[in-house]
Amino acid sequence: MITHIQGKLTEKNPTNVVIDCNGVGYILHISLHTYSQIPNQENLKLYTHLQVKEDSHTLYGFSSLAEREIFRLLISVSGIGASIARTMLSSLTPVQVREGIATGDVALIQSIKGIGAKTAQRVIIDLKDKVLKIYDIDEVSVSKDNTSKDEALSALEVLGFAKKQAERVVDKIMIAQPDADVETIIKKALKNL
Repeated sequence: MITHIQGKLTEKNPTNVVIDCNGVGYILHISLHTYSQIPNQENLKLYTHLQVKEDSHTLYGFSSLAEREIFRLLISVSGIGASIARTMLSSLTPVQVREGIATGDVALIQSIKGIGAKTAQRVIIDLKDKVLKIYDIDEVSVSKDNTSKDEALSALEVLGFAKKQAERVVDKIMIAQPDADVETIIKKALKNL
């Protein structure tokens, strides 16, 4: 119903902003990501999502269409409400959330306060195909990275390293060098274990 609000920024807090639009003040609930993107100027435009419940109408504000799209995808998952979706977008950037879902990174999604293992898995199961389709992410490249990572992890396990410890080290290597081959991952992991 309300797709964006543009007006004078009258109040700015880490969790919400008030925008005066022709004499009417609208309170918009925002994520920390949006808070960091809001410039300290008078005129402001935020994209919105209106949530209608029996007892309230709540406006959520986003600095970009991409963040709003991720928010809407997240709240479509059973067990993820608007407050958890907002917490996710406060803990991670929209790109990190999108990439975490696309690559099936349960640990990343689970690292967000209030999300357990089952919810993280449900988010990935429900949204992976949608995210790959909407953002046109090549699943082949995603699975290639996971294959290299999986092969490296199984090799390190065979060498006698604890799975959790090896996984932490390999994840750090994958973040620094996403296109590293198995051999490179194992060599770097051995130096850090």
